[in-house]
Amino acid sequence: MQKQGAEHLVYDDEQQGLNKQIVIYFSHVVAENTPKGLAAQKFAELVEEKTNGRVKVEVFPNGSLYSDEQEIDALLRGDVQMIAPSVSKVTQLIPEWQVFDLPFIFETYSDVEKVFTGKTGKQLLSMLDKKGIKGLALWGNGFKQMMSNRRLLVDVRDFAGLKFRVMPSEVIERQFQLLGAKPIVVPFNHVYESLEKHEFDGQENTVSNIYSKGFYQFQPYLTISNHGYLGYVVMVNQTFWNHLPKEIQEKIMEAMQETTTWNLKQSKMQNESELALMKQNDRMHVYVLTEKEREKWKKKFTPLYEQFRREFGDKLLQQIENERKEAE
Repeated sequence: MQKQGAEHLVYDDEQQGLNKQIVIYFSHVVAENTPKGLAAQKFAELVEEKTNGRVKVEVFPNGSLYSDEQEIDALLRGDVQMIAPSVSKVTQLIPEWQVFDLPFIFETYSDVEKVFTGKTGKQLLSMLDKKGIKGLALWGNGFKQMMSNRRLLVDVRDFAGLKFRVMPSEVIERQFQLLGAKPIVVPFNHVYESLEKHEFDGQENTVSNIYSKGFYQFQPYLTISNHGYLGYVVMVNQTFWNHLPKEIQEKIMEAMQETTTWNLKQSKMQNESELALMKQNDRMHVYVLTEKEREKWKKKFTPLYEQFRREFGDKLLQQIENERKEAE
């Protein structure tokens, strides 16, 4: 009722601007029932609640607004205020972010949480400032697994000659080259269509993406390798952010921190429960790598770590190692 009365009061332009509803377009490319999709919805609800409706976050899932190829440019242009691309996409802007694409950089969900919310996460997010982007948080989807339509991928030699869909990331491309496979970059929103056309033999992805998008219908061989982690960077256009009143920024950050804590726990639960569902599917062949087999994979990927050290030194890797030890 107070709002109705307020409409009849006279404000100067500046005051009137402060009372207008702020709308944030949040574009992402995955399904609504994935860890990122659910977190985006939760964040929108928390922001509305914490700002008493002053800020409205409109979520556009499934690449309905922009594909993963387009969304960073759209953010920089100011056509959309918020996105949450995979960390692999950010490696094109800031090469140091390749550290998160290194295979076996994380062993457990506890490792991920410690690093994403700790010193390393904050340090990497701050690097976005010079690109016209405000990094708000790191969210998680889950550990990546290997899929194929040919056979179970257990030994490193099983990958030889296979075509693999990859995200745009030098580290990930080199990972598959080391395995003797041929990496092919395909945007996430084209993966289902490419699978239908049998354009590649395998891919790496999280259980929640494999399940929510129905990828398992085309690639029934699933190896639980936990060789990589799929994380996201929640980012906002810097100019837009700087024009928000300070108290609104604080409320948004408060909502973001709550959502991040929830997301990192939810993603673990969701991947575990959806893996159990896929194991019940008679058409699926699911294999869990033994520790000995994982060690062979790790050895194969050693050159990736050596190259990262040559380019960026040892400091970032050492920092992550220290944070992981704290998580134990």
